[in-house]
Amino acid sequence: MTVENQDVLLEVEQEGEDDEGEGDEEDGEIVLEEVQQTIFPNYGTASNQQALHTPEWTEFNQNPDSLHFNDGQRRIDFVLVYEDESKKENRKRSFNKKQKRKREVYESNLIIRGLQLEATRSVLDEKIIFVKVHAPWEVLCTYAEIMHIHLPLQPNDLKARDSPFSWITRFFRVNENVIKPEKEYFTAPFENDRLSDFYIQDKSTFFNPATRSRIVHFILCRGEYAVKDNVKKFGINKLLDSGIYKAAFPLHDCRFNYLSQDPSCPSERFLLYREWAHPRNIFKLQPLHFVRKYYGEKIGIYFAWLGFYTQMLLLAAVVGLGCFLYGYLTKDNCTWSQEVCDPNIGGNIIMCPQCDQECTYWNLNITCGSSKKLCIFDSFGTLVFAVFMGVWVTLFLEFWKRRQAELEYEWDTVEFLEQEEQVRPEYEARCHHVVVNEITQQEEHVPYTTCGKCVRMTFCTSAVLFWILLIIASVIGIIVYRLSVFLVFSATLPKHINGTEAIQKYLTPQAATSVSASIISFIIIMILNMIYEKVAIMITDFELPRTQTDYENSLTMKMFLFQFVNYYSSCFYIAFFKGKFVGYPGDPVYWLGKYRNEECDPGGCLLELTTQLTIVMGGKAIWNNIQEVLLPWLKNLIGRCCTTARSEKIVPRWEQDYHLQPIGKLGLFYEYLEMVIQFGFVTLFVASFPLAPLLALINNLLEIRVDAWKITTQFRRMVPQKAQDIGAWQPIMQGIAIIAVVTNAMIIAFTSDMIPRLVYYWSFSVPPYGDHSSYTMKGYINNTLSVFAVSDFRNESKPDFPSFENQTTCRYRDFRYPPGHKHQYEHNIYYWHVIAAKLSFIIVMEHIIYFVKFVISYAIPDVSHKTKSKIKRQKYLTQILLHENPLKSMKKNMGSIADRILKGADGSFRPKSE
Repeated sequence: MTVENQDVLLEVEQEGEDDEGEGDEEDGEIVLEEVQQTIFPNYGTASNQQALHTPEWTEFNQNPDSLHFNDGQRRIDFVLVYEDESKKENRKRSFNKKQKRKREVYESNLIIRGLQLEATRSVLDEKIIFVKVHAPWEVLCTYAEIMHIHLPLQPNDLKARDSPFSWITRFFRVNENVIKPEKEYFTAPFENDRLSDFYIQDKSTFFNPATRSRIVHFILCRGEYAVKDNVKKFGINKLLDSGIYKAAFPLHDCRFNYLSQDPSCPSERFLLYREWAHPRNIFKLQPLHFVRKYYGEKIGIYFAWLGFYTQMLLLAAVVGLGCFLYGYLTKDNCTWSQEVCDPNIGGNIIMCPQCDQECTYWNLNITCGSSKKLCIFDSFGTLVFAVFMGVWVTLFLEFWKRRQAELEYEWDTVEFLEQEEQVRPEYEARCHHVVVNEITQQEEHVPYTTCGKCVRMTFCTSAVLFWILLIIASVIGIIVYRLSVFLVFSATLPKHINGTEAIQKYLTPQAATSVSASIISFIIIMILNMIYEKVAIMITDFELPRTQTDYENSLTMKMFLFQFVNYYSSCFYIAFFKGKFVGYPGDPVYWLGKYRNEECDPGGCLLELTTQLTIVMGGKAIWNNIQEVLLPWLKNLIGRCCTTARSEKIVPRWEQDYHLQPIGKLGLFYEYLEMVIQFGFVTLFVASFPLAPLLALINNLLEIRVDAWKITTQFRRMVPQKAQDIGAWQPIMQGIAIIAVVTNAMIIAFTSDMIPRLVYYWSFSVPPYGDHSSYTMKGYINNTLSVFAVSDFRNESKPDFPSFENQTTCRYRDFRYPPGHKHQYEHNIYYWHVIAAKLSFIIVMEHIIYFVKFVISYAIPDVSHKTKSKIKRQKYLTQILLHENPLKSMKKNMGSIADRILKGADGSFRPKSE
């Protein structure tokens, strides 16, 4: 080791190290073993390195479209960005030196691993340094084998069968003259020793840019920069978190709105923007293979799932629109609504006050408008649509499994193994406990003991339950708001019962309370989302999952639980609790001993549930799209305005990308979460709102292009990552599909008024219970409103209005015996018939739909016959080309060698006489 290097070691040992990059001094000595001992790709070691290796320093060659080093030959596979420590003003000198030493050791180890580095100073800011990284052919081959990357063996020789619907889809496909279809190959995990068996036409294109970036990122995540207490410090993520590097990203290949002037550049980003992300392509199919080629499998599988979900929504939207139109066209034939609006029927029915003292009596016909609207949604078509959606969600999930299996084969993720995924640096940094692995019987380091793991899991579970209870508490607060505001509206609206005033005709206390509560509920939901997002991340960080997939799955479950309770709790309250436990005017039920429980309109709470869904679902879609489009655009616009010198100088490709927005650590997590929450709205409560799939379809057509526009134009290029499927979102959607059958059956049974109407039509409109000679809906409203004697009011409940002193009776929505009956105010026979019918309906509907779901799941295989054939063919070729052929060649060579040996032996042992 040179004297200079010894001085470096001594200086760093004296200065100490700050793991978090906050500048706090820590006790203990730090030995930079990377200078003396560096890991090679073959996991051997090289000792006694004589000096730190440094990047080549070059000046920008004034070619803004170049994707290569200054020599024009070596492609830039990754870019690292840091701030020159010598020009920092707000840091301590000793801290800056420590930062610099770590970075120098890190870059030296990257060079020793085989990567080539070239450093260039920023054109716009002299403090910023860009380190361009290139992986030579030998490094790519070595790490492709370590990472089990699938590469082409030979072109696919199976005959392709055109789909019977190809003549329709060709009108929606991307122009194949612009984005040419990807050629299919049979692939196998790369083996360096079998290089000649792979289909290599050109070494420069054998590893595409996305694969090259993934390999380089793999190396960057394992590059060491320090060792403390025999624990290695490594990884670009730690260096980014500590501020040693400001950014690390692969390059976009050109500007999104201009073709590259470099003839060697394919300008794939420009093609993606023009043929995929541009709004004019809203009705075109996505070039998924091209997206996967440019961004990697993880991005590709998200857009494939979102596109497939949107296509399936088309069928649900058409059926839902048909059911809505059926209800709209038949609303004038709704007999019970006509009775409500009839001045001789609804106008003569005086309803009991819905709150204590402050509320007055009211005429039934003031709910005429809401009853007409309710006829649209509470019709026979709603029942048909609820059954259809129970089948639709199963078809969606089963056909997605088939589509996912096709993509797994085509994108070489069939054999993607979990052990290929590396441990998170945050996990590895805390591995201080030694345990014996049961499988390998070798010692390994873990961050906590079995007891410690149980304590962490208990704490995390308790924290999740605690925050869920807080969400429920906020929902209770909304309920209390509804009760108090209903009291205010009832007290302030005119104290008349004729219903002729416009304010009472169109703005009843129920409608005013429902709309205002829905808006406030939506605002609270958005605020709680921001809080619970940070809470979920904190709990998951404390839980310390081992791999990134484990981390995302754990965070997914927590975030979904929070969002599920946050978004759906108010809908569940309206659907299954509001108006169900109100008692009757003489003995009302109170919340918290003070607030009288809410009642539904005479037609039920279905219309209010529809209002809640419309406001929350529509508001969420609008807010998310504004947030996704506006915020990144504004940030980039502000960044461009702050850089006044940009228009005067030629800016290189890497510096243009640096000024784009970085992708968060969770990547597409929030995109999945947004769509799965929408999936819940579409399936869980669709019986109350048949237009939900149509709204979701319109939103998703925009969402695909918004997400595509965002990642193509406003964000740096993501690091390509492998993904076999959509992860934990698949079982979550399957769980939603199972719950949706129950919720829709219960909405029809308990929230809508369909079952009481059917019971009346088939049983209580004709003798022995009814007076009509044939089945009819006439008289339904009068039959469903019970009679209450005003004299039976409690003193604290009796309305105090002198103008109604002569009022002797009023009506209320329930099935109870009238005053004077020996069982007065007890539930009558109609009530028990309705309860029996509701329970029977739920059981029958659930069993029928679950049976159909089971048959569909069994009948549709998860992997199509065509995909199975391709997988078998690929395995066969892999066996022949990579295993049997080399074995035959070895046997042949060994046979010839044996013959030579035998011939030599035969000549050696012949008698001398011969």
